[in-house]
Amino acid sequence: MDTNPRSIQLLNRLRMRQVSLLLAIEEQGTLRGASAQLGMTQPAATKMLHELEDALGQALFDRVGRGLRLTEAGRCVLAYFHGMRGTLEALGRELKALHQGSAGKLSIGSIMAASPALLTGALIRLKALYPLLSVEITVGTSDRLLELLQQGQLDLVVGRVTGISADEHLFTPVAEEALSVVAAVEHPLAARPNLAFKALLAYPWILQPRGSPLREVMEQEFRSHQAPLPQGLIETASILTTTNLIAQSQMIAVIPETIASRYEQHGLLRVLPYALRHRLESFGSILRRDRPASGPAARFLALLRETAAPLG
Repeated sequence: MDTNPRSIQLLNRLRMRQVSLLLAIEEQGTLRGASAQLGMTQPAATKMLHELEDALGQALFDRVGRGLRLTEAGRCVLAYFHGMRGTLEALGRELKALHQGSAGKLSIGSIMAASPALLTGALIRLKALYPLLSVEITVGTSDRLLELLQQGQLDLVVGRVTGISADEHLFTPVAEEALSVVAAVEHPLAARPNLAFKALLAYPWILQPRGSPLREVMEQEFRSHQAPLPQGLIETASILTTTNLIAQSQMIAVIPETIASRYEQHGLLRVLPYALRHRLESFGSILRRDRPASGPAARFLALLRETAAPLG
């Protein structure tokens, strides 16, 4: 691996106390508040901030009255410092678990589509290999999960790359996700052999929050039919909330086909006979390039790919 001389220079000059200072300034809003939080004098904090700016070669704050306002460089540096703090917190959690005699902890973020088959299959096989491994699973939309990955709260994500840098993240495609339009079993449209999009517009809708990949696909779907988004939307990323709402109303929703088919088999909803024009991009595993995968994490990723192969 090539070593960047600039990176070595920064590693030699940066101190963790400086990282803590910048994070404290963001939290407190003033240098005085940050210095009090860190238990140091304000002159010492001022000197440390100047040393940090000298090391980075750019001003991180504009002085506004008695407060500080981040510059563009400051916002950039702060985002990386958040990632550094998250990495250290993840390291601390794993070391604590190892000290307590367990096999460590694995924090996984997953989109809904991966949960029914891929995630559960890989996890069952992983637990057979690491019985003492603690596993925490966070289910959500790709955009939110990637924020948690950036902050160090997740070790890996099973989702989609949405607006992230390929230089900072490693994405490995795993599978594609089909979508189904769903409604209550007794919905007026449930008995029809086929549906036009216009028929769906007569009913209220549930969509995922703005910014999520599924929401973007549905906005494309409405635009392709030259139809505005329905008024009075309910927006939620929760499958449980969605299925409960449609079961007790005439609302319509779009959820992953893997989940819709299971619910339909148990008589909990009906998949409506409408094929969406637009599709989601493939989802897969996402890792931060600057954080080494632990043994259990690497093994989980291998099992995830093995589980996906027969399904594909």
